[in-house]
Amino acid sequence: MLEVDVKKGESVDRALKRLKGKMEAEGIMEEVRRLRAFETPAQKTKRKARSNAKRNKNRIRFTLADKKAPESES
Repeated sequence: MLEVDVKKGESVDRALKRLKGKMEAEGIMEEVRRLRAFETPAQKTKRKARSNAKRNKNRIRFTLADKKAPESES
């Protein structure tokens, strides 16, 4: 359960903004949007394909960065 403590003198709008940021980081808002309506099998397949593509893109990006780092030491 996420909690945001409102500090003395802090506006409620600022506290709500911090709460929204925490919810985005935890992936709660994405899940709420996904569960709001029925998802067809085709939509589910596309969502998973996009997720896998994004994950693979980051994996390739960071593995290439790791391989290039030792070579620059000449």
